[in-house]
Amino acid sequence: MASLLQAAANPRGLFPWRGYCSRGTKGELGKDFVEALKAVVGSPHVSTTAADREQHGHDESMHRCRPPGAVVWPQNVEQVSQLAALCYSQGVPIVPFGTGTGLEGGVCAMQGGVCINLTRMDQILRVNPQDFSVVVEPGVTRKTLNTYLRDSGLWFPVDPGADASLGGMVATAASGTNAVRYGTMRDNVLNLEVVLPGGRLLHTAGLGRHFRKSAAGYNLTGLFVGSEGTLGLITAATLRLHPAPEATVAATCAFPSVQAAVDATVHILQAAVPVARIEFLDEVMMDACNRHSQLNSFVAPTLFLEFHGSERALAEQIERAEEITQHNGASHFSWAKGAQERSRLWAARHNAWYAALALRPGCKGYSTDVCVPISRLPEILVQTKEDLKASGLTGCIVGHVGDGNFHCILLVDPEDTEELRRVRDFGKQLGRRALALHGTCTGEHGIGLGKRQLLQEEVGVVGMEIMRQLKAMLDPRGLMNPGKIFPEEFCHNHSAGDGRWTP
Repeated sequence: MASLLQAAANPRGLFPWRGYCSRGTKGELGKDFVEALKAVVGSPHVSTTAADREQHGHDESMHRCRPPGAVVWPQNVEQVSQLAALCYSQGVPIVPFGTGTGLEGGVCAMQGGVCINLTRMDQILRVNPQDFSVVVEPGVTRKTLNTYLRDSGLWFPVDPGADASLGGMVATAASGTNAVRYGTMRDNVLNLEVVLPGGRLLHTAGLGRHFRKSAAGYNLTGLFVGSEGTLGLITAATLRLHPAPEATVAATCAFPSVQAAVDATVHILQAAVPVARIEFLDEVMMDACNRHSQLNSFVAPTLFLEFHGSERALAEQIERAEEITQHNGASHFSWAKGAQERSRLWAARHNAWYAALALRPGCKGYSTDVCVPISRLPEILVQTKEDLKASGLTGCIVGHVGDGNFHCILLVDPEDTEELRRVRDFGKQLGRRALALHGTCTGEHGIGLGKRQLLQEEVGVVGMEIMRQLKAMLDPRGLMNPGKIFPEEFCHNHSAGDGRWTP
């Protein structure tokens, strides 16, 4: 064990992939290596039990569990740095883990190794209210942060639905219902503290800096936002805060068709109505939300809207939005002005994933995630609705249509190989349709395991080559979350070969 720690401090003389597996089960970590992990973080913070490994080998996606050899819970950045150096010196794969709420298999340990769970690094380190910024450790969740900020007059608006960890949200470039007004994580990260694969520490915008704009060199912060754990471990994030709105009003309205609802969305945006949230749910999704969240909304294609501002500004926004939606055939308006009413309404929207799962108990969910230019949104949504009906699959549509992003949530029996094939084919067809309309195969869920081929089609040969070169420079041994984003890093030895769902 002492020799392993000494080697981690000076890894250059070690041969990559040297002896991290035991001679027994493939992928199992050797006893000495596990003891070295415990020496870094303490025995209570290392687990090799089957239950913990399985829990950390999957997220909310359809991808089957690929457990790590061990799970480690570091308490501070120094421990993360030591763990990274130790793993890298011994050729052990490293898989960062947050709350496990991802939807593209980003935490599956495709080559075993060590899962580094960062949720116990959960301190809010510094709030700069006059500069509208905050520094947090990666395990802080968005709800915890906003509860902490409640009396400051500030808030952090990016809300992917689940109470995800902010480190995970940075790593996946998360988005959510407020993105149409406040942007995604890419727009709200000012600086990052990152432990690089060999243990070195990087502050992407410089130590302690939290400026709003800069023309100083390459955008290193942007490089790590959305990198999905393939370039380093995020140990702190400086985030942009926003003033809490003076007043808020939410509403729902039903439409006679998908086309009418999406046309109304486009018209609201073209009229420059400063809507804070505008969400679409088809009639299947509305019925599921009614049942799951005890709503009694009209079952039809529906928009959920929210407006932020002063009382006078809200009155103008509401009047204009109602005029536009009525022109597109809207009916069954329901206004929610009180905080409790709004909270209940948006809780139902945020629980849409679980409402959809309840449509077919015992089945798994698969969520598509395309985004297109606003002008092409009606075309793709109407066609997707027709495709969904024709496919014979059970599913519904929900989306952050204010920025052109929507999801099909498909319910599938994981033991039905033919149904799994149809789900996979539907997802690829939709992704390629979005690309044909000058959109993207993923608006917010990331690439992970499921969209690696679509990424190549999206960015092209040169784009992929540049990404590979960046990856090779920062992670020359390919140990950071291997098998994600880049198809050639997939470990073919793990392929099931039985027709069931595989990446």
